[in-house]
Amino acid sequence: MSLSMYGVSVPVYTRQLNNLLNILDKAEAYAAERKFDVAVLLASRLAPDMLPLTKQVQIATDHVKGSLSRLAGKPVPSWADEEVTLDDLRARIRKALALLAEVTPAEIDGSEERPITLKLGGHDIVQPGQAYLLGIAMPNFYFHVTTAYAILRHNGVPVGKRDFIGG
Repeated sequence: MSLSMYGVSVPVYTRQLNNLLNILDKAEAYAAERKFDVAVLLASRLAPDMLPLTKQVQIATDHVKGSLSRLAGKPVPSWADEEVTLDDLRARIRKALALLAEVTPAEIDGSEERPITLKLGGHDIVQPGQAYLLGIAMPNFYFHVTTAYAILRHNGVPVGKRDFIGG
C-alpha cells in the first residue's frame, strides 16, 4: 500500500497540532491550580541554549505552513512571531489548522519529485519533495512539538504519552 504526500502530512500535522492545543490547555490548568503565571511556562526551556516554549510552537507551525506551501508550489505565508500569551499560541496553532483544512490532496499529491529549494546556512539546498517532507520538514515539526511537550512535562504539567499521541 502506498501513501500519498497528502496522507503522510496533512492528517499527521492536524492530529499533532490538536494534541498540542490539548497539552497547552493542561498547562494553563496546571498553572491555575498551582497559582502561578502561565507565562513562566511560556518562557521555559529544557537547557540554557534551547529556545523557550513559545518559540517551539512558532517553529512547529512554521514547518506546517512552509512545507505544505512549498509542496503545493505556492509562496510560503509570512507570520510574525509576536505571540506572548497562551491564547496567542493557541491562535497561531488554530491558524495553522485552518491552513491544513484548506489544503487539498490535489495540491500536495504528485509533489514527490518537485524540486524544493531551501536556504540553509546561506546556501540554496534543492531536494525532491518527498525527501524534503520526510527528511527535513516532518522531523523538524516533530522535534519542536516534542520539545514543547517535554518543556511542559519537565515543569510538572501532568501530561503523558497519551496526550502527545492523542487518541
